[in-house]
Amino acid sequence: MAKKAVATFAAKAGAKSMVKCIRMEKSPKTGAYVFTERLMEESAVKDYFAKKN
Repeated sequence: MAKKAVATFAAKAGAKSMVKCIRMEKSPKTGAYVFTERLMEESAVKDYFAKKN
């Protein structure tokens, strides 16, 4: 049987909890929508989505 590999981010030794943020933006060149993904600390998520650029 095959095992599924699962990556986890554990809060060890003062490490921050990490989340994956996906934001939909409109491309200035083509006008099509583009999805940008970032892995960041949980405390910085609100600031990331508050930015408009």
